[in-house]
Amino acid sequence: MRLPGAIATIVGLGSLSPTLVGAQGETKIHEKGRCAIRGHCGKQSIFGGELPCPDNDLAQQPEDSVREKLVNLCGSKWSEGPVCCRDEQIDALGRNLKLAEGIIASCPACRDNFFNIFCTFTCSPDQSLFVNVTETEEHSSGKRLVTEIDNIWSEEYQRGFYDSCKNVKNGASGGKAIDFIGGGAKDHAAFMKFLGDKKFLGSPFQINYHTEPTGPDPQGMEALPMSPKACNDPDKNFRCSCVDCPDVCPELSAISPPKACHVGLLPCLSFAVIIVYSAFLLFVMALASYVTYKERRFRKPERVRLLQDPTPSDDEDEGDIVRRGGYMEQPQGVYKLNTALSALFHRFGGVCARFPAITISSSIVVVAVMSLGWLRFAVETDPVRLWVSPSSAAAQEKDFFDQNFGPFFRAEQAFLVNDRPSNDTRPLLDYETLVWWFEVETRVRRMISLDQGLNLEDVCFKPTGDACVVQSLTGYFGGDVSNLDPDTWQNRLTQCTESPGDLSCLPDFSQPLKPEMILGGYGDTGNVLDAQALVVTWVVNNHAQGSEEEKKAMAWEDSFQGVLQDVQEEASQRGLRVSFNSEVSLEQELNKSTNTDAKIIVISYLIMFLYASIALGSATVTWRSLLTNPSNALVQSKFTLGIVGIVIVLMSVSASVGLFSAAGVKVTLIIAEVIPFLVLAVGVDNIFLIVHEFERVNISHPDEEIDERVARAVSRIGPSIFLSALTETVAFSLGVFVGMPAVKNFAAYAAGAVFINAILQVTMFISVLALNQRRVQSLRADCIPCLTVRKANSFGFSDGRYDDQEVESPLQYFIRRIYAPFLLDRRVKAGVVIFFLGLLTAGLAFIPEVPLGLDQRIALPSDSYLIPYFNDLDAYFGTGPPVYFVTRHVNVTERDHQKQLCGRFTTCEEYSLPFILEQESKRPDVSYLTGSAASWIDDFFYWLNPQQDCCRENGKICFEDRVPAWNISLSGMPEGSEFVHYIKKWIDAPTDASCPLGGKAPYSNALVIDETHKTINASHFRTSHTPLHSQDDFIQAYIAARRIAEDISHEHNIDVFPYSKFYIFFDQYVSIVRLTGTLLGSAVAIIFLLTSVILGSIATGAVVTTTVVMIVVDIIGAMAVAGVSLNAVSLVNLVICVGIGVEFCAHIARAFMFPARPIMEKVPAKYRGKDARAWTALVNVGGSVFSGITVTKLLGVCVLAFTRSKIFEIYYFRVWLALVIFAAIHALIFLPVALSYFGGGGYFDPASDGGLEADLASRGYRASLLHDDYESDDY
Repeated sequence: MRLPGAIATIVGLGSLSPTLVGAQGETKIHEKGRCAIRGHCGKQSIFGGELPCPDNDLAQQPEDSVREKLVNLCGSKWSEGPVCCRDEQIDALGRNLKLAEGIIASCPACRDNFFNIFCTFTCSPDQSLFVNVTETEEHSSGKRLVTEIDNIWSEEYQRGFYDSCKNVKNGASGGKAIDFIGGGAKDHAAFMKFLGDKKFLGSPFQINYHTEPTGPDPQGMEALPMSPKACNDPDKNFRCSCVDCPDVCPELSAISPPKACHVGLLPCLSFAVIIVYSAFLLFVMALASYVTYKERRFRKPERVRLLQDPTPSDDEDEGDIVRRGGYMEQPQGVYKLNTALSALFHRFGGVCARFPAITISSSIVVVAVMSLGWLRFAVETDPVRLWVSPSSAAAQEKDFFDQNFGPFFRAEQAFLVNDRPSNDTRPLLDYETLVWWFEVETRVRRMISLDQGLNLEDVCFKPTGDACVVQSLTGYFGGDVSNLDPDTWQNRLTQCTESPGDLSCLPDFSQPLKPEMILGGYGDTGNVLDAQALVVTWVVNNHAQGSEEEKKAMAWEDSFQGVLQDVQEEASQRGLRVSFNSEVSLEQELNKSTNTDAKIIVISYLIMFLYASIALGSATVTWRSLLTNPSNALVQSKFTLGIVGIVIVLMSVSASVGLFSAAGVKVTLIIAEVIPFLVLAVGVDNIFLIVHEFERVNISHPDEEIDERVARAVSRIGPSIFLSALTETVAFSLGVFVGMPAVKNFAAYAAGAVFINAILQVTMFISVLALNQRRVQSLRADCIPCLTVRKANSFGFSDGRYDDQEVESPLQYFIRRIYAPFLLDRRVKAGVVIFFLGLLTAGLAFIPEVPLGLDQRIALPSDSYLIPYFNDLDAYFGTGPPVYFVTRHVNVTERDHQKQLCGRFTTCEEYSLPFILEQESKRPDVSYLTGSAASWIDDFFYWLNPQQDCCRENGKICFEDRVPAWNISLSGMPEGSEFVHYIKKWIDAPTDASCPLGGKAPYSNALVIDETHKTINASHFRTSHTPLHSQDDFIQAYIAARRIAEDISHEHNIDVFPYSKFYIFFDQYVSIVRLTGTLLGSAVAIIFLLTSVILGSIATGAVVTTTVVMIVVDIIGAMAVAGVSLNAVSLVNLVICVGIGVEFCAHIARAFMFPARPIMEKVPAKYRGKDARAWTALVNVGGSVFSGITVTKLLGVCVLAFTRSKIFEIYYFRVWLALVIFAAIHALIFLPVALSYFGGGGYFDPASDGGLEADLASRGYRASLLHDDYESDDY
């Protein structure tokens, strides 16, 4: 890209410290009116530029035609007086200044200073005063050629010249013009040195810029008394716009910091709960001290009865009444809803038990019919359709962008990283490595896909129509290894990274290669030759999802992956490492992760199934029965029930999937992985409760018919199952109202599966239970009913009768004899409350520390080849994602809207779109933007400048004779149909050295032109985010972009939105905290309402709801400690936690409200009221809750620890482990204590009243235990 033909070209790099020189050399006389150089005398080489002739004669008056050229080029101040230049010099000067003008024309001050310094240098009549020829050489023609000169300009002018240009932006690239015309110089000395250094396609001779002459005899040399124009010049004709001159910019309003309340380092919530809990502890300690003091002070001597009859009373009833507290604590009130539910389930259970064949077959038929929906089964794997609501702004904006500008490009990217040992000091970039990498890129370019026979040319993005966009260091060398000189490649690389706009450094697709996009890891030294990573990006066209063109691109990417895998092996042999990614890689690896997880999930389910099958028979198959009559185990085993329970779980899942698939609701991977686990958690617990309750009925009513016993058991446990199933179904159903498809679909499938599972359990499983009991009483072997075991007995006990010592499992014995009495001790209860409130405090304190986001690396298998790629991307890629600010339905053909969108003309709105983006980029800590926006409208209007000679029509320069003439006030700029006419010409104009403002390469897809209505339907302004490394960076960048777009829209009353490829995935985090609170809060409210209604007590409903809330809060706190972020996956898990929390608590709460009479009658005498019912609830269902759900889930969850997928290890293993632990300890420790303090009044349960027969049976049962552990209340 050449500047003054006889003087300099504007692209290269250098640095200079100003030095002082003497006036010596070829120029002998230094005085006004005398020249130092004049005319062209030839070239040093074929490819070199024309060199001037040394000429120390007087300046001369030019011919009129030469004068006209000079005035047109350099301004009216050259309209008179002698000059030191000739016609050919002015022509060359004009050609080269034109190249620079295309880059700096938007800032009149910079343009004027630039033109002035070279026009003055070339043509000033006082040239010898500030120019001294120091070296010449003889040409073959006999003429002498100037090869080096000294050029003196005052430091004021040099500094002012640099300051006027240093902030000028190059619209198309989004970079600074100084990178193109000044080699990225950081000060005026480096800028001037760059302009003067001799280089290929740069200055054809060396120009040494100095500030003043020195030495014993300066011979009259001096800098001309000129002052540079400032970018904020008082003269509006030279004043630059805000985009190019920060000094003229008004300040944007300050951004209010996020409303985050902190006390020191602690969030206010954490601080508040800690203070409240500390105050509570102090109060408890003070109260305990006071009570202890009062007790000791007023304690009276205990009177001891000296004479006592050691013979126990013969009246068993009397003794029982005296000893047992439960007689007097039996609730007398009746809750009609519970009575109705018990009667309904009694009738229902009896029918299912009497007609098992009809029940089972009809259940199977119904499930089969529902499962026909599998014919429409479809899995949703598109992340966009999974995590983004179709009605959300982000989804609609993505659709608008894709439909108008086309889907965002597919990016194939590779990192070549130095992987040598620390003691190996060889750099990554050496000649041999670069030659090899050239060969690698050649392989990729020539590679032909196996399926479609396509090469890179067939699928790549070609903005200029003939060259693929490949962002690589090789582009600095024209993509040709023959240009890689072993001696000079380092200089070439350094020059191009410092001046990427140099014509010699431009790749085939004519857009500058930013060094931060192709090299990484050199930040410590700033020397690109020390780079630790080489980055290459192949840009491939994207197409509509499912289209043939997309399939072609994906086929090419598959072959691309194969080539890069081979390259990885080659690199390792060189001590290097290659990591790569293709557009299709992430989806492929995620599916691979799912397939890997499937094995772990199946193993987890199998372990839970085996445990459930074995544990179900533990009540009737004991060690004593095995030792006395091993054959009983064959009959009493409940392995079949376990199998049926698992089958019912699978049937419910199948029916739910079929039902919702038929309705068009797609399955997601979360549904496939989580729903069976969830239903199994609920289903196994219910199976344990049903089986254990049935065993109790077998004990209390052994002589009744099987169907009646089953009906009794179902009438007793059915309402409890109804409570848990209903609350879980309604709680899950709330998620259907969420816009996020993954959560919505999960909620539908989960609610359906839990509800269907509950129905099948109280129908089909009840029938199987009845059949199983008939098998037991027929002494037929489990799993092989055709085999009769005659040595066994139907009771399963050694002597054929029920003995509590045999019926009662070790767990049940432990709960009744040790755990329940210990837990309900007055001091222990107080300690439990204090401890769990402490847990709640800790959970609340950690809630603000839960991060948001989902790192892609977590979702991948631990051995995925993408993990090193994402690590390298984070470590070495020096630029952030591109972001587009899209104008929607803004008619840019109208002048008012043009002023709102332009940024480099004097009449642009003060707060125009480019201005706001420019100012926001100056505060990247809050805007997350860097660099300038590529403003297509500014570049288009400057392209129309007739001085650029870019726009031609019918052989004539556009706007050459226009009235008013082209100017920076927008006056006379095209509008309406004329605007559309010229914009079409511009968008097809090539972007090259002769016309860098052509729109084809940078803006070919930036506008949507409506030729019918003569308007612009949409356009975008491209800029970039700062490098984004963490999930929080991405979230905050999206929020900032959304804020900026809203500010622009509000300022001008137009529709502007931001778009970047990653926005669609991070839109959820704008509202996920609010969504989480809404979902969980609604679920908790439903739980409170249903539990209060079904249990008949607001107090008990409040206790259950509070317990569930405490479980969820503790789990969220554990998420913060375990490094689990809040996202859609963890939100689904939290909804599961609510459901499972209810499952843990509901049965104990109902057993508290409706205590079983046989167990209530055995309550030790020291327990009264709520304590007695809490003891009864623990003894009744505590064992089922522990063995049925706690141990089952714990075994299943522990298997997940061995998964290879980090997402399962973090978001499932860690969360579900916390769920099992916190739910179990809250349900089995805190809930009974809370109920004993705050639970509601109990009700009489008619389902547990078996009349005289049951009463006598229970009396006999108690009498047999009087001599054992019931004869003392000292627990």
